[in-house]
Amino acid sequence: METVLLYILGVVIIAVGLIVSIGLHEVGHLLPAKKFGVYVGQYMIGFGKTIWSRKVGETEYGFKAIPAGGYISMAGMYPPAKGDETGAARNSSTGFMQTMMQDARTASADTVIPGQEGRVFYKLATWKRIIIMLGGPTMNLLIGIVLYAVVLCGFGVVTGSSTIGAVNECLKSAASTATECSASDEPAPGAAAGLLPGDRILSIDGTPVANASEVAAIINASAGTTLAVEIERDGDTQTLEATPRLTERYVTDPVTRAYVEDENGDRVTEKVGLVGISFADEKVQQPLTAVLPAVGDNISRVAVIIVHLPQRLVDVANAAFGPAERDPEGPIGVVGIGRIAGEISSLDSVPITDRASALISVLASLNIALFVFNLVPLLPLDGGHVAGALWEALRRRLAKLFKRPDPGPVDIAKLLPLTIAVSGILAVMSLLLLYADIVKPISIL
Repeated sequence: METVLLYILGVVIIAVGLIVSIGLHEVGHLLPAKKFGVYVGQYMIGFGKTIWSRKVGETEYGFKAIPAGGYISMAGMYPPAKGDETGAARNSSTGFMQTMMQDARTASADTVIPGQEGRVFYKLATWKRIIIMLGGPTMNLLIGIVLYAVVLCGFGVVTGSSTIGAVNECLKSAASTATECSASDEPAPGAAAGLLPGDRILSIDGTPVANASEVAAIINASAGTTLAVEIERDGDTQTLEATPRLTERYVTDPVTRAYVEDENGDRVTEKVGLVGISFADEKVQQPLTAVLPAVGDNISRVAVIIVHLPQRLVDVANAAFGPAERDPEGPIGVVGIGRIAGEISSLDSVPITDRASALISVLASLNIALFVFNLVPLLPLDGGHVAGALWEALRRRLAKLFKRPDPGPVDIAKLLPLTIAVSGILAVMSLLLLYADIVKPISIL
């Protein structure tokens, strides 16, 4: 029962964290909009029927029934068609798309309060509109940076220390099927040198080392070479000599730690120098200088997923509707994120601080994903509005350069068909990920 409650707690934490992130995203739009004088009629978290709201000043703040996003309602998001200063005129065309475009202009015109015609979004300078639209993604980026700082600098990250965790009695080649040492096996170089669990390696042949990676790099490249290994044992410093033996081992991916396979599905091997020791993990708090590189790495990984999103979604579909396995580094939906959060919080064998750190990491990554995804230059995403503002600025600059009349604001309503298409694709993607998260979930267990 306790495990179930912990699972639910993890899901609730992520759900609340997501809602707060969405709310702060909209605050990122709201504050500059009000700063630049735009009339904001509503600030809402969620979609559908309003379940609670309160009007403060000229803006109604509230929550809606479906907490799957949020929005602020700014006056004059769509400029009127040329020749129609009010935006309320109906298009005489009977075409479906033309009617839809004019309906969007009319709805936008309806948000303009009489006497406040100058407080509309589309009349703002280009740089002001860009700041407003980038305010939301920027807020997600700032949340991600703060949460990464909490994880890296507050909780710390698990790293392979230079402290020896175990010493093997002998070395086995990757091709060997034996699991235990025999009397005929030579002692492993580490055991022969007298290394013991708990020894902290300080330097090798005069080169200081601070973690397992630095130790391994020297040992792997020194097969057959006798090395002076300086260690700290029970507060005393001493130097031992070990000669790494050339041994075949399986190659592992540096990120996932999974075995690397060739085109035939066979594990790839390599020959390196080994002494037969493994290292103890320890949690080390990182400096502030480690935060931005970590955020940048996360941004890069999300960007790669977005660039290859069509193929990634095909892979998700093949896994959901076929025998293939889900890629743990691929796209995941809200249900999948909630499941992972539940699994993390219910791991009673893991210290509560580690579980808290992992949940905060999930929220940090989620905010970075929201930041990158919203920058995609397609409507209805924030990046689409930024692209429209930049295109308008370019048109006006070129018109001024060639002494032509001001072309006026870009009629964003004309992009409504593209907006609908993108929205449809996003809806299909969400449904696919929802189904895949249910029938073929990504699990950390």
